[in-house]
Amino acid sequence: MSKPKKETDTDKGPFAMGNALMKQFEDSGFDPMGLMHTGWFEKVADINNEIANFIADRIREDAKTQSALLKCKSAEELQKVQLTFLEKTYAQYTLETGKLVKMGMDMMPIAEGQTKHTPV
Repeated sequence: MSKPKKETDTDKGPFAMGNALMKQFEDSGFDPMGLMHTGWFEKVADINNEIANFIADRIREDAKTQSALLKCKSAEELQKVQLTFLEKTYAQYTLETGKLVKMGMDMMPIAEGQTKHTPV
């Protein structure tokens, strides 16, 4: 004879599953979203602004590169423009990734023995 299956929160539907997930967040130190201070939302807006500015800068760089590629008269020139583009792109993405990681880490709570507090 098989044992009766123990019912869990995830078996009760999507709302119960969401409540169970929020409970896990609270137990991990993250308070419900409704209790977060405006500072947290301001930091999210700052991250969004940073990403939008980065994308705009990259589009400008891409347009400059395309213009330079169209002006190339030899394969060597073309290769130089492409290499410059790749090096600059790599450096910009690396720098931006570091900025975004730091901005994201600044949003997290600092664990000082207890983590039951809002992330800002």
